[in-house]
Amino acid sequence: MAVDAGYHDQIMDLLAPIGDIYSRAMFGGYGILHEGDMFAFISDSSLYFKVDDSNRAQYEDSGSEKLGRISYYEVPPHVFEEPAELHEWANISVAVGHVAATKKRRK
Repeated sequence: MAVDAGYHDQIMDLLAPIGDIYSRAMFGGYGILHEGDMFAFISDSSLYFKVDDSNRAQYEDSGSEKLGRISYYEVPPHVFEEPAELHEWANISVAVGHVAATKKRRK
């Protein structure tokens, strides 16, 4: 199922305060990148943030679903209730995305 353009635009507006983000169509959804490194993915009507060992438990404790076999978990509904909390979770995933991209570039 394709991502609704309105949902995509809403998510981009919510994340805009993070700065220097853009999206790229991929795999039937949209990857969201910060300074060229992917940290989020929109699939259908769900937003997923990149995780690693530093933040995985936070998502699992919230009952979030993992997106397939990749390191992205669905952002829990309660996180959308407060913009500051959404930005906090997003910034952690931005950092995770930058670390993962740096490791990939070193190989």
